Amino acid sequence: MASTLKILVLLLLLSATTFSHTVVDTLPGFPGKLPFKLQTGYIGVGKFQEVQLFYYFIESEKSPESDPLLLWLTGGPGCSALSGILYEIGPFTINYANSTGEIPSLELNQYAWTKVANIIFLDQPVGTGFSYAKTPEANYMSNDTLSAQLAYDFLIQWLLDNPKFLSNPLYIAGDSYTGIIIPQIVRKIYDGLESGIEPRLNMKGYVEGNPTTDKYADLNNRVVYAHRMGLLSDNLYESTKVSCNGDYMDEHPQNAACQYNLQRVSMCTEKINPLQILEPICSNENLLSLNGNSMGENLTSLLLLQKNWCRADNYLYSYIWANNKIVQKTLHVREETIREWVRCNESLVYEFDGERTEAYIYDVQSTVDYHKSFTNKSCRVLIYSGDHDMIVPHLSTEEWIESLEVGVEDEWRPWFADNQVAGYTMKYSQNEYELTYATVKGAGHTAPEYKPQQCLSMFQRWLSNYPL
Repeated sequence: MASTLKILVLLLLLSATTFSHTVVDTLPGFPGKLPFKLQTGYIGVGKFQEVQLFYYFIESEKSPESDPLLLWLTGGPGCSALSGILYEIGPFTINYANSTGEIPSLELNQYAWTKVANIIFLDQPVGTGFSYAKTPEANYMSNDTLSAQLAYDFLIQWLLDNPKFLSNPLYIAGDSYTGIIIPQIVRKIYDGLESGIEPRLNMKGYVEGNPTTDKYADLNNRVVYAHRMGLLSDNLYESTKVSCNGDYMDEHPQNAACQYNLQRVSMCTEKINPLQILEPICSNENLLSLNGNSMGENLTSLLLLQKNWCRADNYLYSYIWANNKIVQKTLHVREETIREWVRCNESLVYEFDGERTEAYIYDVQSTVDYHKSFTNKSCRVLIYSGDHDMIVPHLSTEEWIESLEVGVEDEWRPWFADNQVAGYTMKYSQNEYELTYATVKGAGHTAPEYKPQQCLSMFQRWLSNYPL
């Protein structure tokens, strides 16, 4: 009876799914053929496949038949998979020195994680990157819970279309806001395995970088972090801590002392770049207002006019590249669905018949309990934090990891890359569960973007079960 049920589920999945994918051999801006295998496509998920999720799949450059398979989710919510590819862990990036024309030049990323893993980069939730919905209703229904469900459905259907990767070790990975989404997907995978649902996934664990985990704690710890990093004086911090009773997020209308201190805290931190506290904070809105080719042709001269370099300057090239019609055709983006590509659709606002509405509901506040539930499973976990990130401070991440109450196998110590301290690490273990935590020294919110060499070394060692 059980085997019959498994077969029925598999047949239902296959019959309800349409796959659309293409192998891409060349990319505009990249010289010659790609030295790695790139597949792009859409998979329909949700009711009547109303949501069409776009993905980029890149085979491992080492041993794709046996190397791990990662489903990589970029944060936001609403940041495109292409951002993760171009600026974090993908096999190609932008050659800024030679990007002066209509299409930015691309070059290989020597620190790509695809050197050791097969990676699916997914545009999720709906409204992200080139993903879209066939109906207005599907755009109105996006939230944390549904986003995780549809990403899980995507993964199952992708593996049905690519069954040769079913036996590869599977990890769910991502950074930033996906700390809310990833644990939900992991739970669904383990529940499916325990229920005997086919196909059987070779689930091994998950990877999270600077993950949003408990929204209140992550935000509240920004004040603690600012003090630890010397942005707040001891007196101001202690006064704020006492007057606000350690609660820096809720309004205190009857507490004048707390309100006053929080205003002083804000004055000290509001001009600090929270993504990487040592880098300048600036805006490129005036440049992004330029469209299409005119921006590409004049980008270099416009950037030279700016007084200070800003990391966001790098992102401008992705807008030019991804909105180019030749690029979109090469990637096999469905022409009838194309809207302006943005790196991060932070508002996830949907417009229909001239009316605009918020299209994403933040319905999950904490995933700490999910992490706790994995401590009794066979599960390998890597959590890393750029230590100069004030969006999700490493203090907050360390706090919830300690709350798991898993025994310490390896005490806090430095880890090295090229004989230099690359950060600090601890390892926790309990039966078949193990969690490795690492800070990445000097890195910001998306650590591989700031410290690519160190992060590849960290990931490669962890995958191979070597100590950091």
